[in-house]
Amino acid sequence: MVSPRLLFSFAAAAAFFLSSPASLSTAFAQAAPSATTSAATAPVATRATQTPTDAKAKATFADAQILMKGHNFVFALEGFQKADKQDGGHCIPCEMAAYKAAGQINDFKAEREAAAALLEHVTSAVDKATAHYMAGAACLADGVANHHEKQLEAADGEFRAALQMQPENATCLFGDGRTLAYLKQDGAARERFQEFLRVVSPSDVDYARAQRFAERPELARARVAPNFRLTTMDGQTVTLESLTGKVVLIDFWATWCGPCREALPHVREIAKKFAGQPFVVLSISLDREDGKWKDFVAKNDMTWMQYRDGYFEGPIATLFGVRAIPSTFTIDSDGVLQDQHVGDAEIEGKLKKLIARANEAAQKKTVAELR
Repeated sequence: MVSPRLLFSFAAAAAFFLSSPASLSTAFAQAAPSATTSAATAPVATRATQTPTDAKAKATFADAQILMKGHNFVFALEGFQKADKQDGGHCIPCEMAAYKAAGQINDFKAEREAAAALLEHVTSAVDKATAHYMAGAACLADGVANHHEKQLEAADGEFRAALQMQPENATCLFGDGRTLAYLKQDGAARERFQEFLRVVSPSDVDYARAQRFAERPELARARVAPNFRLTTMDGQTVTLESLTGKVVLIDFWATWCGPCREALPHVREIAKKFAGQPFVVLSISLDREDGKWKDFVAKNDMTWMQYRDGYFEGPIATLFGVRAIPSTFTIDSDGVLQDQHVGDAEIEGKLKKLIARANEAAQKKTVAELR
């Protein structure tokens, strides 16, 4: 099942950047609609305490951080919640960490509770806007995953509350646009995306995506893959939006992963078979060692796009919710996510169909432009 986190990149990015909270507003400024920081430009408010003040709470918090690093998110969440109670129930870093841990396991209720607690404990308008945003992201994830219209309405309310305090915050404008699209309020969604376009630079990683959503609000409620910006091994700057019109196969792997090495010949075969078509392969390595990764790529004739994300905590792996490798995602020419794997014997037939649709769409666009 595709995680709801994949449906809107800003929520995953928010969870990722909360890993080292300095203040809510710092996290808010960094928690852009994509893995690459966008134009969410909240000023830095009063800095939050880095750790709890109570001695027992500090120890519990430290243990929970270790659990987080080990991907033991359920126990980490319990630890952060316990640390908050030990610290008197007003530990801002505990609540921020609990929000992140809950997001990793799609515990939407715990996310909302953490955001609500933060809303009670922060004082500045900027930090309150941040807490509203966090609550909105959790409600949107819940609404999409479980088809809860009430949660979607709650998300809209939270984003609007944040925008009351920061009317030009791009993160909330983008998030509310997605929410309104899911509520099938296409006119209002279009306006939100247009507002987003007015406050960000055309160089923003999500500018082109927002343009498409403004033109086609129905696309904003599709399973659109999260956007990102990265620089490949050969120096190309790539965003997912820049690949619109092409079918994209994203393969998460590592040199130390036996099943990944076994799947490599199939990936290479697919890359060669569909060369010259509206199709690209992007291999994203979770290797920590740059030299070892580059040597392996060179020795194994991996001539398609290559990028190293660093490990499971890397921004792109986090954005896509990768927990194990090999993990492969197929994305159609509209950027809509298809939940497939290289190991699937039928994947080539499915790719053929997606590429045929991409060619057909390109031909229709050409004809329309000539008229």
